[in-house]
Amino acid sequence: MTEKNPGKIALALSLPVSVLLIIASYFGVFIENTYSRETLTLATQGIGQDIVNLFIISPLLLITSFLAYKKSKAAMLIWSGAIFYLIYSYAIYTFAIHFNSLFIVYCFILGLSFYSFMYFILSQIKEPVIDWDSSNIPIKTVSVFLIVIAILFYFLWLSEIIPALIKNEIPKSITENGLLTNPVHVLDLSVVLPGLLITAIFLSNKKSLGFLLAPAMLMFCILMSLAIDGMVIAMRMKGIESDVSLTIIFGFITLMSTIILVTFLKSIKKKE
Repeated sequence: MTEKNPGKIALALSLPVSVLLIIASYFGVFIENTYSRETLTLATQGIGQDIVNLFIISPLLLITSFLAYKKSKAAMLIWSGAIFYLIYSYAIYTFAIHFNSLFIVYCFILGLSFYSFMYFILSQIKEPVIDWDSSNIPIKTVSVFLIVIAILFYFLWLSEIIPALIKNEIPKSITENGLLTNPVHVLDLSVVLPGLLITAIFLSNKKSLGFLLAPAMLMFCILMSLAIDGMVIAMRMKGIESDVSLTIIFGFITLMSTIILVTFLKSIKKKE
């Protein structure tokens, strides 16, 4: 019986996603009128993230999907984190960026990324490629780190939202960028932060879904931190006031997430 290779599907899905990502990022960085309807701050942030997407995310997606096709277990897990990052990022692009010539491209990237991640989860639940029971994974370290990240961002966002609600005002991050609501608040409070906590709980209880989602969440933290650093650097280059401490904080998150992810992946043993 022929052994199934989920990496083959990952590669097939990654090719169109990467092409669309390169197109969207190229237009964002090099075509001036792409963000012409946005505020200067939001447009600059978009360019900063597009640079990261063009030069880091798209190559990472292609490399990890190819290695997954070659049956690398670690590459498959890293790939899932990159895909989750794209779901998050392009949900923001589709809802926060004014309608432009790339709208359909944004939608296709979001859709393909979402169903790619669903395929990853379903395929691994049905036929896991890793024997988690025989892996010496630092469960407590990973779980505590994910919980700390979730609590940190709950505090960060709620410290902006709750005072605004009490004063019957609109948060500064919304008014400055000309938004109806902040999609980062929406996605973090409703999906990402609860997801980090659930992953930590599942992992600490040695549930297979926790083992599966933990590396994806760590990779997401790494890539999102890099994207935010890219936004901050782009803003400073444009002379826009930005909080330098954010670069330090997210740089630290990137470093810690990378160390923990590498430790996690090194501890994985192939299923017998």
